[in-house]
Amino acid sequence: MKKRDVFILISTLALLSFAALFTLRSFDDNRLTNWQWVFDNVDAWKLYLILFAAIIISYYLSKIPVSKQRYGIVLFLFSFAASSVFWRAPEVIVDASRYFTYAKHIEIYGVEYFINEWGGAINPWTDMPFVPLLYGLIFKFFGESRLYIQIFISLLFAMTTVLTYLTGKILWDEETGFFGGLLILGIPYIFSQVPLMLVDIPAMFFLTLSIFAFVMALKKGGGWMPFSAFAISMTFFSKYSAWLMLSVLFVIFAVYLMQAKSTLTDNSEKTSAISIYRTFIVVCFSALFIGIVFWYKFDAFSDQIRLLISYQKPGLKTWGESYVSTFLFQFHPFISLAAIYSAYAAFRKKDLKYLIIFWLVFLVFVLQIKRSRYIIMIFPMVALMASYGLMQIKDSQYRKFIAYCIVLSSLSIALFAYLPFLEKISDVNLKNAGRFLNSLNIEKTEVFALTEPGSPVNSAVAVPILDLFTRENIIYDYQPDYFPEPDEIAKSSLRFTWEYKNPGYYSSDNKDPVDADAIVIISSSDDFYIPDHIEAKLEKYQNLKIFDVSEGIFQNSSIVTVYYN
Repeated sequence: MKKRDVFILISTLALLSFAALFTLRSFDDNRLTNWQWVFDNVDAWKLYLILFAAIIISYYLSKIPVSKQRYGIVLFLFSFAASSVFWRAPEVIVDASRYFTYAKHIEIYGVEYFINEWGGAINPWTDMPFVPLLYGLIFKFFGESRLYIQIFISLLFAMTTVLTYLTGKILWDEETGFFGGLLILGIPYIFSQVPLMLVDIPAMFFLTLSIFAFVMALKKGGGWMPFSAFAISMTFFSKYSAWLMLSVLFVIFAVYLMQAKSTLTDNSEKTSAISIYRTFIVVCFSALFIGIVFWYKFDAFSDQIRLLISYQKPGLKTWGESYVSTFLFQFHPFISLAAIYSAYAAFRKKDLKYLIIFWLVFLVFVLQIKRSRYIIMIFPMVALMASYGLMQIKDSQYRKFIAYCIVLSSLSIALFAYLPFLEKISDVNLKNAGRFLNSLNIEKTEVFALTEPGSPVNSAVAVPILDLFTRENIIYDYQPDYFPEPDEIAKSSLRFTWEYKNPGYYSSDNKDPVDADAIVIISSSDDFYIPDHIEAKLEKYQNLKIFDVSEGIFQNSSIVTVYYN
């Protein structure tokens, strides 16, 4: 087949893959960026034109050589720039309320208070403290701005692509690593997560760092050993599900041990002994770092573990999404196909190192973890599997063309379908209301969150998200109302919202009636009942502005009404 014909075939398959998924989008059951929702108001023919342009650009990019010395910097700059485009998305997952609250405690009361009160005055739900600690330090030293958090998360995201490249490079070669880092950008879903004040992208970074650092510790020793232990500790305290993912380190150790024994040289025993010694040092340092923190906060962690076992574990069975959704709709299908083929290629070559990148994917399927958000940590390893599969193609220009098609097509879908959809979710009302309050140049805002009977979520958790977008002081007196029955709360996927505790910094400094410059009412619908004591306060305000964008899909919504003079 002529080279031109091969490029035409690849281009046709790229367009047909989108056409097939678009036609079959009813099979997507993702809970956030479901293709039935994101393409509801998108002109398909316009997107086809954009994808066609992306393929043409990919063809010309495949002709441009990239110096191997610049692989890392190209990945970093491109991934950071791509992720920054999505900063304008609102906080679309209510969990952000918790992480903002943790961080603000550090900003106001300091790190010592945060450490002492974690599990006490600060209710940690099922969250680990390390990432909230980093967010709080950003607030304390740079200011309480969502932009600083987003810059930080984008930096971690960009560094994850670089770490994926370095991992692939040390396991195989530079090109395998480069495509591995690049193909992370071929996952449209990931761009819906980068702008959010959550822990999933940071946890992905720390796990990838742990994998790379441990490989370097086994190969190089020296300072890499304590650094590896530190990286493992950061991963351990970033998210509970990371504990399971850290099992990949045992696979890495086993692979290097088997490789050393299979060399059949005089130095094989010495190499094995060195690997065992270096692993022992890493384990000891990790146990020391983790043990000190775990011992100090044993009661808080043990309470969380009990909650995870009694609530989170059973809930995973009902909160899941299909693998078809995750690996065909939320990933570019070429990535999944290349990853599947890579398993065959590695088996044929008897490549033990492949087990390192395969293990986490294996765990996800064996343990039936079926929620895209919960497996973000494994995305770099899936990308490396796909890169390994791509490397079986002998022609380097074909490889580059396919990789660039994957990335530019996925970016096009994320930018022209996912992002407009995210901006129409009702959570954007909190963002827009916050910006409007900033434009009023007022000092004090009183907030009322009205939870209506039958609401699946406690409106009180919207207050911290509104606070994230405002510069003014917020006063909020939390008064629990219209609570579901205890049995319903215990089974609710949004149970944490009903266990909300009002942070002390929202309370008024004195017991006198609050004299606010503006009043904000947050409700779950635009037809809400205003209690008499609030109605009396509203009489002094002459103007109101309503923020009532609604996508009409999700059970919970946030309608915001601002009363001001």
